[in-house]
Parts: sequence; C-alpha cells; structure tokens
Amino acid sequence: MLFATVALVATGCAGAGSFTGGGADTVTIAIVSNSQMQDAIGLAPKFEAENPGIKLKFTSLSENEARAKITASVATGAGEFDAVMISNYETPQWAANGWLVDLDPYMKQNPGYDKADIIPSLQKSLSYQGDMYSVPFYGESSFLMYRKDLFDQAGITMPAQPTWDQVAGWATKLNTPDTAGICLRGKPGWGESLAPLTTVINTFGGRWYDENWNAQLTSPETTRATEFYIDLIRKYGEPGAATAGFGECATQFSQGHAAMWYDATAAVGVTEDPKSSKVAGNVGYALAPIQSTPQSGWLYTWSLGIPKTSDKPDAAWKFISWMTSKEYIRMVGEQLGWTHVPPGSRLSTYDIPGYKKESAAYGAVTLQAMASADPEHPTVKPVPYTGVQFLTIPEFQDLGTRVSQQISAAVAGRTSVHDALAQSQQYAEVVGKTYRKDN
Repeated sequence: MLFATVALVATGCAGAGSFTGGGADTVTIAIVSNSQMQDAIGLAPKFEAENPGIKLKFTSLSENEARAKITASVATGAGEFDAVMISNYETPQWAANGWLVDLDPYMKQNPGYDKADIIPSLQKSLSYQGDMYSVPFYGESSFLMYRKDLFDQAGITMPAQPTWDQVAGWATKLNTPDTAGICLRGKPGWGESLAPLTTVINTFGGRWYDENWNAQLTSPETTRATEFYIDLIRKYGEPGAATAGFGECATQFSQGHAAMWYDATAAVGVTEDPKSSKVAGNVGYALAPIQSTPQSGWLYTWSLGIPKTSDKPDAAWKFISWMTSKEYIRMVGEQLGWTHVPPGSRLSTYDIPGYKKESAAYGAVTLQAMASADPEHPTVKPVPYTGVQFLTIPEFQDLGTRVSQQISAAVAGRTSVHDALAQSQQYAEVVGKTYRKDN
C-alpha cells in the first residue's frame, strides 16, 4: 500500500529550487512539511549564497505522503532525489539493502561537523555496522504535556513520571465541554495513531509478537491496553479524534482546548511559540506515562540521507551537513527565535545560553526521555524485533498502516476494539509466518 506511487505535491520554497543553468549542481531534496523543515526551506537561500555552485530544489510533502513517496523512489532506484528525509525506521534497513550512501567518510573529512556531538541514542539508531547512513535534523522521544493552570486549579500535582491510571483519572476530572481531558492521536498511519498506542501496549505488558513471531495483538495485555487507549479518547479526548494526528492535536492543545497531550517531545516548537500558542509558558512536561515498564517513551528522528542513486552525493552532503550542523541550530535560534530550533539532535544545543533559557521547562525532560528510550527492550516480555513505537522490519509500513486503520475505525465507533484487533491479528500473523523458523 505505502509502496504505491503518491502524487507529487511541491510547496513554495521561499526562493529556493527555481534555479537552472549556470553550471550549478541542482540538489533535489524530499522533505517533510513540518514547521522546522519549512524553516529550513526558508533559510535555504543563505546556503545557496554561501555555495554558489549548488542550487536547491525541494519537494515538501505531508508526513504520510513523504514516507510513501520517498520509500517508493528509493526502493525502486528511481534516482529523482539527491537527499531524502527519512527516520531511524528506514535508515538501518535501507543501509543493509545498499540503498544509502555511508556518511561516516564524509564526517571524517569534515571534523568540524562533530559526530560525537550527536545524541548517542540517535547515533546508534541511524547506524548500520557502526557507520551512520543518515544524520538527524531533529530527534524526539515522547512525553506528557499538561496545562499547569488547570492542574493548579484542580489541586493536582504532576509527578516526574505518571502512570496511565493517574492520567486517566486526571482526564476524567479535567474534561469539560470546552476543554478535552486529553488529546491523543486517532488518525490512521503507522507513524500517527499507532506510535502512541504502541507505547501504551508496551508498558501494559503487550507486544506485537512473541519470541517465535506468533502475533499477539489479541492477547489479554494488548487488548487491555488498546481498550484503555480508545476508551480514554472516546470519553475524554478531542472532537474528531479518529482524524486527529500530531498536527490536529498540536492545534487543539496550543489553542487551549485540551488539558493534557501525550505526544512527541518535538511538540515544544508549537506549544512554546508565543506567536501561535495561547498556552506558551503555561505548559508542564513529564516523562511518558508508564504501567509495567520503567519507561515507555519512544525514540524517533527525522534525518537526512543520500540515496545511492544520486549523482551529486558531494553536493548533497554539503547541504545536509549544513542543515544538521551546530551552526545551523544557532542561526535558527538567533534569526527565527529559540522556539524554532530543531530539538533533540545535538548535545550542544542544550548548552547554548539562549536555548537553555528557552528550554528550561522541557530541555532536561527531553534529554532524559531520549536517553532512557530503549528500542532493544521495549516491552515487558521478550520480543524478536527492535523499536519502541514501530517494528524495524520492512513489512511494518504496510502492516502498521493496516492496523492503524482498524484502530481509527474503533475510535470512530465504526467497529469494536475486539473486531479491530481480531482483524489486525490476521494481518500480523501473515507477516509473522514469514519470520518463523518452522515456516
């Protein structure tokens, strides 16, 4: 499904991408249209001015479209992109397939890039056989965001790491006709609703597969976790939850229409922007809620890699090393404001005085969440896969999307949780069979 060709939707590039001729190399970049990426497109003319031999052309796509388009292009060797925005899901798999350029030699030739400054958990997740095959633009874990004023009025004290049972109790107490008790993703997509739900399944003791690749989506633990998540949304969540993803929840929470929001640590770029957020400066941050695991936060990064099919890898590296550098981070903060800084990619970001002051409420929690995320041991029971909010297997793009559609239908009330999980179990069992030794 996700390998199908997606219609190419290009957005305006703030002056970049419309250049031809003059003997310059045109580097074509596929990028996700999140706010920090749009900032990069807006700043791209500065890169072109500093590198007159390189012109940039951006294809900016929504998250689901980007995943499908980039996957289809790189997997088929189409060669239309010189740099692609991918994640720690694709990077090690695509490196193993020989689809990506090894970036370690470039970093060794450019010691000022400072690979050691990249947050260690991201270095590991973007590596294959010890070398990095993409570099992080921003990194994230997940945490619980909450309205400090509403919690104070209700006499609730948020612990450093709440339980999901506590969160449910607070959602009940804080839910009003105008303010949802909590915002949680319900939108279909393996990187949308399935990301937070899988962290809940993990910490409730559930898992996608047992050690022998037998599907476990109808196990008591997975069923209980899924019922909990969907019940929480349906009773105390945002309106239209079945079509609400990161963007929709960001709007709801930042406009004051939700008391809590469990999502990516990168959401601070929205919640703390005083130009667009009505709750900026009034948000508290706590580690991802747990139930039976010591931690449950995910680990994710939007990173940049170079497909092997690119005939301009040197020019592509020059651009992606600029966009992921310490200097770029400082430039964004100084020119656009510290709330615009792409977070969670470099340790040094958190030592910049301006950002350190801006991130006082969430910087330490973000680093702690990213350091404690454990993709190799995400669940209570042993599993044969790695990944917290996804499974690092090629089939997960399609499998996860199919399962998420069932979950979204349950959120919308079009099917029961029992039926949604029964159908999901069938999907998962088909994939599991291909990995079983007795197959």
